[in-house]
Amino acid sequence: MRTRSRPLIALVAAGLTAAGIIAATAPAASAAPPPAADHVVFIALDGFDARYLDDAPMPNLRHLVTRGSLTTSTGVMTSITNPSWSSIATGAWPETHLNTAYWFDAETGTARSQQRDLAVPTIAEAIRDQGGTVMSSQWFILQNHGVVYGDPDALYTQPGGTCDRRADDAIAVLHGEPVDSGGSLTTANGIPDLIAVYCDTLDVLGHADGSAAAGMPAALAEVDEQIGRIVQATKDAGIYGRTAFVITGDHGMSTFTQGMQAPLLAAIEALGYDAEVLAAGRAPQPGTDVVIVIGGVGSLHLVGDAADDPTAAVRIEAALAALPHVSAVYDEADQRAMHMSPKYGELVIEPEEGWSLGTTPADAAGVHGTSRNLEVPLVLSGAGVRPNGDPVNPRHIDVAPTIAALLGYDAPAGADGRVLDEAVRAR
Repeated sequence: MRTRSRPLIALVAAGLTAAGIIAATAPAASAAPPPAADHVVFIALDGFDARYLDDAPMPNLRHLVTRGSLTTSTGVMTSITNPSWSSIATGAWPETHLNTAYWFDAETGTARSQQRDLAVPTIAEAIRDQGGTVMSSQWFILQNHGVVYGDPDALYTQPGGTCDRRADDAIAVLHGEPVDSGGSLTTANGIPDLIAVYCDTLDVLGHADGSAAAGMPAALAEVDEQIGRIVQATKDAGIYGRTAFVITGDHGMSTFTQGMQAPLLAAIEALGYDAEVLAAGRAPQPGTDVVIVIGGVGSLHLVGDAADDPTAAVRIEAALAALPHVSAVYDEADQRAMHMSPKYGELVIEPEEGWSLGTTPADAAGVHGTSRNLEVPLVLSGAGVRPNGDPVNPRHIDVAPTIAALLGYDAPAGADGRVLDEAVRAR
């Protein structure tokens, strides 16, 4: 617990104990050690594939690494944006936070795409509950989960546009200037303990043109420029030496040129089941036995007659695993072993590299969601971070507990991850 929140110390200072009044000469309670950092700047780079580090020099990011470490963090399944950011924000596996993407909701009878529902608190909520302050420049997973429009202690801005526009809001807050927060000009109450900045430049380009997009080096250079601007703003504000920087991505990116929807459905129908691929918001046709919702992988759900057939899942799994260009089929036991959300179907289907479970696109396109898209860079730097103290096997679920530890706060209540102690030093 951070030293600013000390109910026991407050009681002692007031001269009270559970037994009654204590003598004025009783020794005072010892203060907890100060936090390792007064501030953390978290930069959330959507679609920051670990392989991109070879595509551009990124001097501002590399300079931060001289005051810390650059390693590869492992994400969660499925490697889709919202479940991935949810694990980073809460420190919890998807089986715990329950944020799920591209699945069939039996309660509504419709396919779902992405959502922001969370079953456990975020790092922003944990900091606020312990008396701290937070600002998020469009890191949307925190909206209404610790930050809101117009609150100077828990400030959310959604500027839209490009990475530089989101950096602008964080820089304005560091300079003590008001920002547009849902239509209301709001000035933060001092420099927040945690400042989060979201950037989706890499993800947008990756989806449009694939992971090897010709414009990727330029996009990485643009992202790096914004990192440099934010770092410079902490220097201008006089807090650079007391600030830790955490930079990571949610998922990697793959390129696909081929689709396999027709043979996928045909393999299921050959077993006597009517199968259907559902788009978000759609309900299955009458008589459908199997629905598949695609988001990089395919979440396969048994409905209708198939739901009452105890052999259906095993038979379908065998048929799909035998298909060319299917790399894996995960049953419910596999999903539990990977700590996936229980909202996914009886089977989760993963295509081979270069293939989609949908239709063939006109041009090469980018996709993520598979086990091949779990690896992203992780930068830890600055106050409280050990130079060259590489974290050991860091994961998405370790980020929130580590941020909390740097700031001297308790981790979010539902966190499954650990503090990366080997990379963090006490003040």
